[in-house]
Amino acid sequence: MYKYDEYDQRIVDERVAQFRDQTRRYLAGELSEDEFKPLRLQNGLYIQRYAPMLRVAVPYGLLNSTQIRKLAHIARTWDKGYAHVSTRQNFQYNWPELKNVPDILAELATVEMHAIQTSGNCIRNVTTDQFAGIAPDEVVDPRPLAEIIRQWSTFHPEFALLPRKFKFAVSGSSNDRAVVQMHDIGLEFYRDGSGELLIKVWVGGGLGRTPILGEVIEAALPWQHLLTYADAIIRVYNRHGRRDNIYKARIKILVKALGIEEFKRQVEAEWAHHKDGPNTITQAEFDRVAKFFTAPAYETLTDRDAGIDAKAAEEKAFANWLKRNVHAHKVAGYRAVTLSLKPTGIAPGDISDKQLEVVADLADKYSYGELRTTHEQNIVLSDVKLGDLYALWQEARAAGLATPNIGLITDIICCPGGDFCDLANAKSIPIAASIQQLFDDLDYQHDIGELELNISGCMNSCGHHHVGHIGVLGVDKGDSEWYQVSIGGKQGNDASLGAVIGPSFAADEVAGVVKRLIDVYLENRSVDERFIDTVRRLGHTPFKERVYADRQPGKQKVEA
Repeated sequence: MYKYDEYDQRIVDERVAQFRDQTRRYLAGELSEDEFKPLRLQNGLYIQRYAPMLRVAVPYGLLNSTQIRKLAHIARTWDKGYAHVSTRQNFQYNWPELKNVPDILAELATVEMHAIQTSGNCIRNVTTDQFAGIAPDEVVDPRPLAEIIRQWSTFHPEFALLPRKFKFAVSGSSNDRAVVQMHDIGLEFYRDGSGELLIKVWVGGGLGRTPILGEVIEAALPWQHLLTYADAIIRVYNRHGRRDNIYKARIKILVKALGIEEFKRQVEAEWAHHKDGPNTITQAEFDRVAKFFTAPAYETLTDRDAGIDAKAAEEKAFANWLKRNVHAHKVAGYRAVTLSLKPTGIAPGDISDKQLEVVADLADKYSYGELRTTHEQNIVLSDVKLGDLYALWQEARAAGLATPNIGLITDIICCPGGDFCDLANAKSIPIAASIQQLFDDLDYQHDIGELELNISGCMNSCGHHHVGHIGVLGVDKGDSEWYQVSIGGKQGNDASLGAVIGPSFAADEVAGVVKRLIDVYLENRSVDERFIDTVRRLGHTPFKERVYADRQPGKQKVEA
């Protein structure tokens, strides 16, 4: 993984010192709330419903065990003993005291971490596939170019005050696991017939109040021009994006207003001024960054292990975990392993300080000290020997990190919602808990099969509800919490946005609504057909009819 040089370390240390002084001045009454707000946002600090929230950057989701131990220390020392993995692969702390935030940032800096540009109207954390560098279907390792984007965008003076926040996602595999179509700029790296590295550039995607899948603005951009072309896109957005209405300030609104052809014309005109300029990526610069992403010292192994096969035959729980939480690796004899942060009764994405310590130990023992966060709010050990899987499973299970539910109905993406967030219309975590409890039977979950259920507490869509096979959105209705339910959303190559099935539901109805949707699927599915496939084949009508069959608004509630 990338290692800081002297320059990197100095600018992070200087930012810590700067924010320490800004915080001191604010607490002393020398800075007003309005003056302090943009300063704290530039350092990842939000003021939420009950306490500040600090968001820590994890560039493209890549971490080492030393950093994880530091995150555990911070959770133990300055929070309530836990941290939270976000849908942008970052870590969040929900209970730090403002006076302690400079000390937290100083601790992060000792392990090459920070909270810079994790909030505010700037270029945010670059995200990618959690299996980058190890996936069998990978065409190009996206991490070197993701790191180059990070370095270019950090402290970019022209893009520090954009009309609204701006998000990149990059993918180098044939199967998109980075959801590139729902980002402001999505980048698909691929090779043409002659082996030349090219980029398909998507623009204008995003969820929130106006969900839109991005459009292709350039199908075959030479990789050397990545920064100059992105610069041109963001310059056009910075010039013409709306600043008078926060709900219409994202680039997706501008792209739709102009149309993709006119937007592309303006981008091309801007690009003509600095194409082949100083920000053109040279082979030497690419090689300088790429050398940080070399493979570990893999052993030469076979891709079958009789001992693991025997254990799987003997123990159903281990076999289920192998099926759901263990993933193929491009190197024979190795696997990637997802540590589930979705056991029933725990807020999705939450992890305790003690579990973080266990994760660090597991990474050192089984995965060359490296791990990744996922936008589905789990953690991945990237390079585990096939023969170590049973021992790893036992240790992870003892720590509550081996729930065999990855990709199943209880592997819920969920924002913090009204329990923490000041923007939320409704709580998300209790809804997730009620669904987890109803579907807690693992055999039932495995029978249902692959299903993505996403929950957001408001229209900002931090829980990605628009692209869930089943999406749940909290809405404010008469000063009480209600929930819209949508179906048909999907991430990946064939991404789609879900459609709301009808009127909203009270909190205690939501789990029952999900149960009825699942019943329709189980009754109508074809062999090996997933929930999303059945929805696409049948349409929404049979699902809607079942859910509302005996419901009169205000009189009859949907029961599980």
